Amino acid sequence: MENGQIPSETSLEEKVALYEKKIYDLQQLLDISRSLCSTIDFSTLIESILYTCMGQMRVLSAGIFILNALDSNSYMLDTNYSGMDLNPNVSYKIPSSHPLIHAISSFGQPCTLEEVKKMLPVGTDIRMLTSLRPSLLVPLIQKNHLDGILVLGERLDLGNDFDYTADDKDQILMIGSLAAIAINNAALVERSSTDMMTHLKLKYFFYNVLTDKLDAARTENLPLAVIMFDIDFFKRFNDTYGHACGDYVLITVAKIIKSSIRAEDLAGRYGGEEFTVMLNNTSKDDAITVADRIRSKVEQYDFCYENQHVKVTISIGVAEYDSKKNPVASPKELVDQADQALYVSKRGGRNRVTFADPDLIAEIKVPE
Repeated sequence: MENGQIPSETSLEEKVALYEKKIYDLQQLLDISRSLCSTIDFSTLIESILYTCMGQMRVLSAGIFILNALDSNSYMLDTNYSGMDLNPNVSYKIPSSHPLIHAISSFGQPCTLEEVKKMLPVGTDIRMLTSLRPSLLVPLIQKNHLDGILVLGERLDLGNDFDYTADDKDQILMIGSLAAIAINNAALVERSSTDMMTHLKLKYFFYNVLTDKLDAARTENLPLAVIMFDIDFFKRFNDTYGHACGDYVLITVAKIIKSSIRAEDLAGRYGGEEFTVMLNNTSKDDAITVADRIRSKVEQYDFCYENQHVKVTISIGVAEYDSKKNPVASPKELVDQADQALYVSKRGGRNRVTFADPDLIAEIKVPE
């Protein structure tokens, strides 16, 4: 059967079986489409795509080189894989200008590694693919643009149909098209909700996530913590060394914060030189420990801008949702408590962590 056409000499029973398979495959694609359109969370979406492709194509591993949502200059495997053993000596990053990108995009169809090699100039470095030992490479194309490359690993040998049939390739290409649309939508959300300088989440997105997590904490009777950070004497960096130095300090502090929290937590740029972090299922003591660890890392970090070593410290406020001790009514109330504690740290000498104890902050009025 080619191009979806059933040969005229096929018997009635065979035609019925073939049509039933086509209906089943279409139902599968509809279910997959619903699944991929049900989330815009990037990590959840990628996980769903990988498991779907592994199940449909009967492979032991899969990964996706995805176009970087923030700079669009490279395709990266990063953490977007399942079941693969990565070589620590290989860079799994493909520049947008790499011949491999042009070859796969132009071909526009699923292809084997050997087929890809024939499309490339002799000597082209494709260790990022060969080290993964792919059984099939699938372009994820959306609006004639390559959004990613799906890499399918070793295929299960079930005794028959070990090689990819034309129907298999058609099916995975359709799944790839659905995946490309979903990835593009998630990337749009990623760009619109991310501060382009620090790559942390913007204030409104932070509040949206905090609202959901606070509702879950109430339902499951779990703790939830919010941390507010402010760079001490930030104006001095701009006034003394220029705004480029101020940007460098903001970016570096943001990296330190993000590298110090878990994947289930969330860091955001609250505004100006203020940052905020939500710690999921985290109690007061653990939140204070995380906050002080970040404070210490910033204090000890060697901030060097154009051969000038600048000293940077941060002041921190911590607040905890507790169903008995602090059953806040809204996300804003919890953030405001952390902000009040931050003000206490500022007033108390800076470069310190303060917990938003109700008795401590009851009389504090944070200046507008």
